[in-house]
Amino acid sequence: MKIIGLLGGMSWESTLGYYRTINEGVKSTLGGLHSAKIVLYSIDFEPIEQLQHAGDWDGTAKILSEAAKIIQAAGADILLICTNTMHKVAPEIEAAIQIPLLHIADATAEVLVNEGIKSVGLLGTAFTMEQDFYKGRLTNKYGLQVSVPDEIDRALVHKIIYEELCLGKIKSDSKAEYLRIIEALAAKGAEAVILGCTEIGMLVSQVDTTVRLLDTTEIHAEKAVEYAT
Repeated sequence: MKIIGLLGGMSWESTLGYYRTINEGVKSTLGGLHSAKIVLYSIDFEPIEQLQHAGDWDGTAKILSEAAKIIQAAGADILLICTNTMHKVAPEIEAAIQIPLLHIADATAEVLVNEGIKSVGLLGTAFTMEQDFYKGRLTNKYGLQVSVPDEIDRALVHKIIYEELCLGKIKSDSKAEYLRIIEALAAKGAEAVILGCTEIGMLVSQVDTTVRLLDTTEIHAEKAVEYAT
């Protein structure tokens, strides 16, 4: 079994989901008392969040690249960045290490392509929804049409992530707003909606809607299990 490297803590609430899903996947695949071989480096998220909102992406890249080197030195065979947003600096992190990086957008796009989905909605932080590092990869590499909520709803999705989900707060009114936004994306032609922030799966899941949802935390973690086993 290969060793999975997790660059987590952004937030630690969603990193819990990675640890659980990967271990459940290894147990399901190998049986018995098998569990995953994992090297986890959990970042202090407060400085990262401040740098994000200050637009200092070089600063975030430096912190995460140093952490990735430590994960590699600890024996990991592959690296997962346990957050969608920080894939903005995935190229810098990838350049700092020799082990492969399993990109969360690639893992998600492969599921969409396999299901024959062409048009997809995207929820996430404002950085993920508005900048090109994520949407552009889905479009340019996989030919997917990506739509996002309008400006007011993007601000609401972003606010709920940082002020509630990253703090472990689950509110029914926020869930209702997310489901409304998901339905609106579907009404505009999205065949599925990507939960493009690793915390969103804490709030909404497939049982809440008939719209096809793709939980990037689960997809990323399951891809890691495939690689490791």
